[in-house]
Amino acid sequence: MANEIQRRNNLFDNLMNMRDWMNDDFFSDLTPVADHMKTDVSENDKGYMVKIDMPGFDKKDIHINYANNILSVTGHRDTFADDSDKDGNVLHTERRYGQMSRQYRLPDVDRDAVKAQYTNGVLTLNLPKLQASDENDTRIDID
Repeated sequence: MANEIQRRNNLFDNLMNMRDWMNDDFFSDLTPVADHMKTDVSENDKGYMVKIDMPGFDKKDIHINYANNILSVTGHRDTFADDSDKDGNVLHTERRYGQMSRQYRLPDVDRDAVKAQYTNGVLTLNLPKLQASDENDTRIDID
């Protein structure tokens, strides 16, 4: 009896794995674009560090904007080299072209001090925070 239950469980597990594999393959073209801009965001007292995987992009095709506490990063790729054979047959392709974009809410960034680097397919942004100044602190007395 125990072997029969284990056999059924193994069969069920195999069917579930096959279903997951088929869904992954079938819906691969519907994968959210954000999956292709994997990001790490860290924060300390002085600012934010953002690292975004953007392999295959030319630096000139990456656009960065910061407005209203939102960091927007957009990459655009028009085409890529075609790896098809002489008859135009491609067995499998996962590379994408078009536009990819992500937004991140990062408040109180000193826009004038932001630094960006793009090395080996990784965009690294250093976004210092605005420093509170005692000079801007104005006490208002009540009459």
